[in-house]
Amino acid sequence: MTVYDARRAALFRPTLRLRLTLLNGILLVGAGLVLVVLAYILVDSAIRPADELQPGTRIVLQDGTEVDARQWQTELADAAEWELVTRGSLALLLIGAVGVAGAYVVAGRALRPLQKVTTTAQRLTGETLDARINYDGADDEVSELAKTFDAMLDRIGEAFDTQKRFVANASHELRTPLAVMRTEVDVTLDDPDADVEEFRRMANVVRDASMRANALVESLLLLARTEAQAGRRLGRKVPTDLATGVTVAMSAMGKEIKRLTLDVTTDLAPARVVGDPGLLERLAGNLVENAVRYNHLSGRIWVRTGTDDTLAWLVVGNTGFEVDPADVPVLFEPFRRGGRERTGARGSGLGLSIVRAVCEAHGGGVSAVALDGGGLEVTVSLPAAAVTPVLTGTATVKPTA
Repeated sequence: MTVYDARRAALFRPTLRLRLTLLNGILLVGAGLVLVVLAYILVDSAIRPADELQPGTRIVLQDGTEVDARQWQTELADAAEWELVTRGSLALLLIGAVGVAGAYVVAGRALRPLQKVTTTAQRLTGETLDARINYDGADDEVSELAKTFDAMLDRIGEAFDTQKRFVANASHELRTPLAVMRTEVDVTLDDPDADVEEFRRMANVVRDASMRANALVESLLLLARTEAQAGRRLGRKVPTDLATGVTVAMSAMGKEIKRLTLDVTTDLAPARVVGDPGLLERLAGNLVENAVRYNHLSGRIWVRTGTDDTLAWLVVGNTGFEVDPADVPVLFEPFRRGGRERTGARGSGLGLSIVRAVCEAHGGGVSAVALDGGGLEVTVSLPAAAVTPVLTGTATVKPTA
């Protein structure tokens, strides 16, 4: 989106450099004026010794002229004061001009990094996010601002790259089932000998591909909705139990568990929390589905839930292929499977991303540990129900007259 500024450019802009220059000039001229006034007062009081003589006292000047002492004193004081005022004013104007010019130059040099910040920000686009200020001046407030701006650009660039990678991966994942459906339809329709059985096979393939695409779209919508609630108040907060979500997930994956002959161990103590039951059920479901999907034949799954005074937790562990501990943090990024990007045919790589988003939306956290011999153990920690207020709404209906 392009935003156009319709405001007319001002003929006179009170820039920070100009304001600093004027402030410095005012302070300098003001201080000089105070010194001139003090000097005027001191001179006026210091050159009046004739006040201590008797009235009518006369003195003889160097040229032999005899004048009244008080008259001579008055003339001398007036001449000295006039000389002080004229020369002091001239010196004040000269010092003020030099001070203002010097302040303008110094302020310009001091504010030069700010101009560089402005220039860098104005030419930033999606293709130039690698631009940096790289300020190498004194370690002052301007340096702190420049470093903060560079750090902000680093975060924006990282978020921008993540967003582009997310869009590319989502497009790839959606393109695959669509390509499968189109290929199956084209091949079947181009076959003049295709019978009912061939069309039935094609329909089954198209149905499976459409179900995969639909599941991916639903996961993307759920991830977007959950991340939108992170850091904000949940739209729905009611008491629920993490153990209930585990029970539902185990029931849904029962056939797959039997097919793989997995050994399931559960220790489902009450784990009461306050939040969105649908999101929390999806959290437990994703963890159990991952534990089953990325397991091996006759492997193990263990699930534990519990709570204390402040936290409720859910632990889901499974055997399976080995995971590099360095790849564990990226498992919670979208479209990552085992630290690899868009590899493998199982799942869409959004399960743990949704788990992380749900935890953040509920003010909790999630961590994972790669197990020796293969497998992963994921721990979810959420604020317990005892320390989480329930979101309730009340409305007063006024009777009509």
